[in-house]
Amino acid sequence: MTYSAPAAASAAPLPYARRDVRLFWWAGTCDALGSQTAGFVLPLLLLSLGRSPAEVGAVAGLSAAATLVLGPLAAVPADRGARKQVMVGAAVVSAGAMTGVTVAVAAGPVPLAVLLAAVLVERCASACYEAASLGTLAFVCPPEEHRRVLSRLQAGERGALVVGPALGGLLFAVGAWLPFLVDALSYAVAAGGVRAMRSDLAPRPEQRPPAGTPRRAWRALFAEAGAGVTLLRREPFLRLALVWISAVNALLVALYYTTVFALQDHGRSAAPLGLVLALAGAAGLAGALAAPRLARRHAAASVLVPVSWLLVPPAVALAVARDAWQFGLLFGLLCFLTPSATVALQARIIQLTPPALQARTGTVLATASGAAAALSPALAGLFADRAGAGATFAGCAVLLAVLALYVTCVAPRRTRGTEEETG
Repeated sequence: MTYSAPAAASAAPLPYARRDVRLFWWAGTCDALGSQTAGFVLPLLLLSLGRSPAEVGAVAGLSAAATLVLGPLAAVPADRGARKQVMVGAAVVSAGAMTGVTVAVAAGPVPLAVLLAAVLVERCASACYEAASLGTLAFVCPPEEHRRVLSRLQAGERGALVVGPALGGLLFAVGAWLPFLVDALSYAVAAGGVRAMRSDLAPRPEQRPPAGTPRRAWRALFAEAGAGVTLLRREPFLRLALVWISAVNALLVALYYTTVFALQDHGRSAAPLGLVLALAGAAGLAGALAAPRLARRHAAASVLVPVSWLLVPPAVALAVARDAWQFGLLFGLLCFLTPSATVALQARIIQLTPPALQARTGTVLATASGAAAALSPALAGLFADRAGAGATFAGCAVLLAVLALYVTCVAPRRTRGTEEETG
């Protein structure tokens, strides 16, 4: 299977770039805000209905499994040219599912089977939307704007992460159905925003992979779903990005949960944890907004190496922190540093990935980093239980130092000859 050069994705004029970037930002930010609002209160709803923590965990586990399975499959039609159709259709289905949950919760006690079915439908559709949205930037934004726009997209997501849970808790106190109504409306806004985009979100016909025969359509679908893995195996920089993003996501999650355990060991209540989350969220938002300025005119490797080393001291200092403000300040510093490297990596990934592989390659990276992050809470809890929170912080710091050393040795070699920074 052959594909044309990555630069072809942005070779054509982009007359609607500014307008479509704005629409895409609103669609993604509203989607993230609605998901955070409803996602925060869903466990509370299940527990208030008398469900056990095991049942709550089962719902979360089934949702995660559906995302891991459907994401790579949904990326195939998106890369074949149906990106907009998949995104709009998935958002409409998600809006319908959340509307059903809203009506059911407002009507009275909800049977677990009904709630589970609606949530699974919403999660499956949302996984398809997220997979199809990956790589959209390559079709609506010129390369020289990638870092700036990626930072704005990250800022929107991080802002939703800060505002969403607080909004969800406030609305849940007023009426248990209100957060789900907000989620349904957010999906409707996302569908309308993507539908209104005028850019062609598909690769040109000559850039698309050949279609399989009808008899082997399903076999071809599964084979094409793995095309992103093939590209990562072939491209050294993408492998470096996979290692860094997965490792940093997993270690940040581990550090967060270890912070929770440490605050509990020190006899702190839930309020200090809220302070830590608020400081971390605000720092992450500031880091996302500052990312283009910090990374401007520098190759991805030039950003990745110093950021990797700068992550080590705060992780070490967490091992000796005692007060909530200290945990919040140090964890916030970690959240402030990471967006610069993440934006630089994502911008380079978009430029290196052929148009017909944007969604599939992005899905591989997202799935790998998500799976690594999903294992972190259990591992952090195991180590904290056996060795203590301080030792767990120190272990994470050592792993970050190993990652920084690896990046220092590998990044310049794997990026040599591939960087064509556009500033």
